[in-house]
Amino acid sequence: MAKRRKLEAPSADDLTRFEEEFRRETSRMPLVAPISQVAAEAASAHDPRPPVERAEAAKDRVDAERHRDADRRGLMLREIPLTDIEPDAIVRDRIALDSDELTELQLSIAAQGMRLPVEVFEMEGPGKRYGLLSGYRRLRAVQNLLALSGQEKYLTIKAIVRDPEAMGGTFAAMVEENEVRANLSHFERGRIAVIAAKQGAFPNVEAAVDALFVSASKAKRSKVRSFALVFEELGDMLTFPGALREKDGLKIAAALRDGHEAALREALADRTPESPEEEMQIIDDGIAGLQSAAPRPERGGRPKSVSRGRKARLATQITLTSGVDSNGWFIRLDGDRVSADLVEAAMLELERLLGPA
Repeated sequence: MAKRRKLEAPSADDLTRFEEEFRRETSRMPLVAPISQVAAEAASAHDPRPPVERAEAAKDRVDAERHRDADRRGLMLREIPLTDIEPDAIVRDRIALDSDELTELQLSIAAQGMRLPVEVFEMEGPGKRYGLLSGYRRLRAVQNLLALSGQEKYLTIKAIVRDPEAMGGTFAAMVEENEVRANLSHFERGRIAVIAAKQGAFPNVEAAVDALFVSASKAKRSKVRSFALVFEELGDMLTFPGALREKDGLKIAAALRDGHEAALREALADRTPESPEEEMQIIDDGIAGLQSAAPRPERGGRPKSVSRGRKARLATQITLTSGVDSNGWFIRLDGDRVSADLVEAAMLELERLLGPA
């Protein structure tokens, strides 16, 4: 006969331990049955609307995303209040507006509306929200129409918001627009290149010309650099800079590279021209009879190239530099010990090596 086990009642500690184990085990069980969870998810995903309404809603979502994408890429036309636009956010490449052409544009907008929108970019900080990128004449025409008529329709203007950095910078975008529509003069091209460089958009005028007129030929960029030099040295003295013909501007640039800035400024200061022709005559009179002075590369223009040559530093602390430019080969002596006697001795030695004069 099997021996019966004697049952003992659990102690208080045993009951506490059993209760804690029970809680741990039951806490791992889902509070909601799996089938209930699946049913809830199915119900939330169900769209009770008819198929036609669901299709329309889906199309609206696609259209809204397409609209946001087009707006981000600057493809959306907006109506922007004139008071939100700063016309002079960047220095304009156009020197002056022709009053007759501006009046003609105003009449066209009044009769037919504005066909082409202006381009703006968003500005940071306090002040107006947008800066004008292109369309300066159109903006001024609408402003004039508002002042003349007071009509509510001229309170806003059609505009496209651009990202100027994606277009190569504000200066490049402005110049590109005006190159296509306004046919800038050489002087205006040179002027904006100098201003863009001085405002830090480019490291120097050379880089500004290359970036702003990247599609131009090498010869055209060379002319722009010449007119940039004219603007740098004589821009504050010229009365009719926009009337400079190409050949006249190149002639002035050549005189400036020859070091005749002072003579030209003096000639322009002595007389006040009444016409572009008279101003050019003053310049011609100032250039006439001048002899070539030492070129001043720091004044601008493309430096004369040195295609070959070398540099040697001697133990006597004298540096010899050889090279070739448009005038031929040269040897330059630099150092504290260089003197007239030393140069004469070097000349005599060269004469001996090269043969009698």
